[in-house]
Formats: sequence, C-alpha cells, structure tokens
Amino acid sequence: MRYSIKSLAAVAVLATLATATAVHAQPTFGNPSPTAGSSTSNKANDAADAAAYKEVEYTNRNKKGPALVVIPGEIKSNNATFTQKFSSNNIADFGELELSSANFPVLERSNLGNLIQEVSLAYNMGDPALARKSMQVGKLKTTKWIVKFDILKAEQIAENKKGFDGRAAGGLLSMFGGAAGAVAGTVAGSVNNQDTTGVWLIGMRYKIMDATTTDQVAQGYKELKMEVGSTQESVMGISSAAKGGVGLDTMVQRLIQTAVWDIDAKYK
Repeated sequence: MRYSIKSLAAVAVLATLATATAVHAQPTFGNPSPTAGSSTSNKANDAADAAAYKEVEYTNRNKKGPALVVIPGEIKSNNATFTQKFSSNNIADFGELELSSANFPVLERSNLGNLIQEVSLAYNMGDPALARKSMQVGKLKTTKWIVKFDILKAEQIAENKKGFDGRAAGGLLSMFGGAAGAVAGTVAGSVNNQDTTGVWLIGMRYKIMDATTTDQVAQGYKELKMEVGSTQESVMGISSAAKGGVGLDTMVQRLIQTAVWDIDAKYK
C-alpha cells in the first residue's frame, strides 16, 4: 500500500500532538484502598469532593492589582480548638496564595526574612516613619498595599442530637406479645441509632493599608458557617456509621477566598 508524502506528514503531526497531549495531561492517581468502589468508599469520596479545594474565578482576574505584602494578622478567638490548630502565619499563607491567583503581585514573606517582623510592627502600630523606613529596602520599594486577615470569631454556636434506643420497646414487646412478640422484641431491642450535628460560625476581617502612610484603604468582614455531623445505626448486629463535614483548614481557606473576591471586585 502506498502513501503520499502529505499523508505521512499528517500522520506524523497527529502522532506528535497525541504524544504532547499525553505528556502534558493532568496527573491521575490510583486508589489502593481495599474498600475502593464500595458504597462506603463512594459516600466518603463524595463528602471529600464537596470539601475539596476549588479555584475561584475572580471577577477582575485579568486586571493586574497593586503590588502588596501580606502580614500575619491576629487571632482574637479564645476557642482552644481553633487556636491550637492555627497560627496567624498559616492564615497569611492562604492569603498569599489566593491574592496571587487574583493577579495581585505578592511579595512573599519568605523572601523578606527577619524584615517581616519590622514591617508587621510598623503597620500594626500605625507608625508611618517606621513604615517608610521599612519600605526603602529592596523589592519593598514597589509595594503599594499591606494586607492582613484577622480571625475575630470561631465558636460552635449550636449542637443537635437525635437518636433511638430500641431496648425499652423491645422489652415491652417481649413481655406482652407471646412467641411472636419475643421475636419482635429481639429485633426492636437491637435497634440503635444516633444523629449528631454541630454548627460553627467563623468570622474573618480583612484590612488593606497604604504601604507608605499606614492609612487604612479599606476593610471588610466575612462570616461563614461550618457544619460537622455524625450518624450511626445498628440493627440485629448490622451497623453503619458516617461522620464528616468541612474542617477548620477548609473554612479558613474559604473565608480567605471570599475576602479576596471582595478585594478583587471592589478595590483594584
């Protein structure tokens, strides 16, 4: 069978494109879990997918924002669960990530070394003289904004429990139902279920300051609910249980995304 030069060239081009596509395809990974594909696996993965990180399409993403530095904010909540898990540096890291995604030139704190402490002190104290002195060093000269994110609230505001223990009902059926009642009583007595739901409120303030004067350019407050829950059921020795919800890490990142969306939409 004969092929023209053009046909062979076209085949070569297609083969090259196919190879390039394969090389640049997003990586995929297998699931070695022994329960992979089971109903418990599917439900757990669905819950994880709902909580997974999702990129935000910022309104003015195509417009470059002012150069900025994110300084560690304050955590004003006294909730031990939250304060043990988070530091202000963790929150500032999330802020740098999302502001970069929104097309703000971010001078990362890791590039400032010990100077970040002096910068943070200047803007937390509102000291223009110290701020001007700090901003004369290296890349800081191009900085227009100083941004920080403060956690003002982190508290569990509600909890609700609902359950059924079949032992009492099973005992009554066994006493008054004869042989059939005894069987029904055994089944009823084995039923046990419990649902528990807790709801948190987490609030974050963002503050934008002028890099030269330390004057406040803008501020805003965002608050989101976080729900965590568990359910368990047992009947005749067959049991099922599930627990989950969005974690504190995810909630902080979602609050940062909400705040950055505000900054991107209103102040560029």
